[in-house]
Amino acid sequence: MVALRLEDVGAQYGRHRVFSEITTSDITGGALTAVIGPNAAGKSILFKRIAGLLKGDGVVHVSGEESLRPICYMPQDTGANAVLTVYESVLLASKQGSGWKVADNELVEIDRVLHALRINDLAFRDLGELSGGQRQLVAIAQALVRKPEILLMDEPTSALDLFRQIEVLQFMHTLARDSGIAVLIALHDLNHAMRYCDHVLVVANGRLVVSGATLDVITPALLRDVYRVEARIENCTQGRPMVVVDAALA
Repeated sequence: MVALRLEDVGAQYGRHRVFSEITTSDITGGALTAVIGPNAAGKSILFKRIAGLLKGDGVVHVSGEESLRPICYMPQDTGANAVLTVYESVLLASKQGSGWKVADNELVEIDRVLHALRINDLAFRDLGELSGGQRQLVAIAQALVRKPEILLMDEPTSALDLFRQIEVLQFMHTLARDSGIAVLIALHDLNHAMRYCDHVLVVANGRLVVSGATLDVITPALLRDVYRVEARIENCTQGRPMVVVDAALA
């Protein structure tokens, strides 16, 4: 099973150092990991550094991978080509770096992914006709057909309505568990992280604040120190914990 580990990893954007000396234990396949933190904490830059799109200090260790493309990064702004149809864009994503001959099993896999995300009815619509949320679902499909061992998703639910957010997060949790891939998702909604993610990494002020099991890490003390809010953790329906914010701190 694949494992991702960061050792003294740093990165900068232009002349600004975004973070440094980030070290983690193994982030293994089969689990959904949330990367959380305040705005401008560097979550997107961290994903780009892991994916090799930015250079920086330290080492990104990937062990146990079987794929020729072990890491796939899905940015928040997908920059989709509006000239293509949904099906064409997903097919193009599946063929990156592997030639242009299309096998029957590849077409079957595209159909399976579109159906799993419930966007098969959009297959032959132009990307330019889609809403922001629909394009985000297409971007998820483009990532999944590449069959990565490690999937980095930057705010994949930001343009989705609440029903679709829940549907996608449930799907990604099940996918990670059943396929053994490591899925890291940058999230702002802490209640989504608490409900669907097995582990969290908390990034703030250019460093890794803490990492571990989700319910062990997201505590009133963390919310006060990192997010500057007074909040409590309460159990809601079916015993699931949720963050209840009382006040913002000056």
